[in-house]
Amino acid sequence: MTILDGKKLAAKIRKNVKEEIHTLQGEGITPGLAVILVGDDPASRTYVNMKERACEEANIYSIVHKMPTSISQDKILEILDMMNKNDYIDGILVQLPLPPHIDTNKIIEAIDHNKDVDGFHPFNVGRLVAGLDSYVSCTPLGVMKILEEYKIDPKGLNICIVGASNIVGKPMLNLLLNANATVDICHVYTKDLKSHTKKADVVIVGVGKAGLITEDMIKDDAIVIDIGINRTENGKLVGDVDFENVAKKCSYITPVPGGVGPMTIAMLLTNTLKAAKNRIAKKEQLK
Repeated sequence: MTILDGKKLAAKIRKNVKEEIHTLQGEGITPGLAVILVGDDPASRTYVNMKERACEEANIYSIVHKMPTSISQDKILEILDMMNKNDYIDGILVQLPLPPHIDTNKIIEAIDHNKDVDGFHPFNVGRLVAGLDSYVSCTPLGVMKILEEYKIDPKGLNICIVGASNIVGKPMLNLLLNANATVDICHVYTKDLKSHTKKADVVIVGVGKAGLITEDMIKDDAIVIDIGINRTENGKLVGDVDFENVAKKCSYITPVPGGVGPMTIAMLLTNTLKAAKNRIAKKEQLK
């Protein structure tokens, strides 16, 4: 059994991003990332702080707009419009979830798709489905980079995704289809989940339910990618997979923490760098 070390790979990617940005800065260009954080959700605040530190380390200009839970939707749209027009901002992301009185889809659609480094805008989602170059949701993109790093080719493999969210499951599905895998996607309404996972060469799970995937649900030598993150009563971080027992049957498995999690922020930095390069390329074309 081999541990898929996302933490080590993420460190390598972040180092490469920093070196590329150093080169750009020599040409007077610094990539910029703007984040909107609404409310005081502890998990969201922690994640935004991690993004801010990662940007600082990579020499990406970063600004966080912290807003009260009571802020109006129109005010958020006004700030997004300002960000869209700011040439020093290459990437924009809105930390989810948003308060119930805010229409999340409307906010996402208001982001300039050229600055959509989270890969949530329908424009980028559509391009992903069509197999065209786009900004891709960071967590699924991180999974693909892990597979690539460990020379696991999805082509022809039977892959079961557990979780069908717009942020993870659906983009994961399309990335794998584009890589010529045979993909089975399961969700809360799936009957007999075990019958789907048991026949898969690769199981990818991200639903936020500790211990959901157990040893009897995995075939021998399967590859298991655990995207879930949960905190137990004693404060320990665990994934959606019963790691201790499932690992005995796997050929490869991601740990939690230290697996997919670090890759998400590494891909955000990568997408932001990509957006800056695209901005430069467009300016060159206009000359």
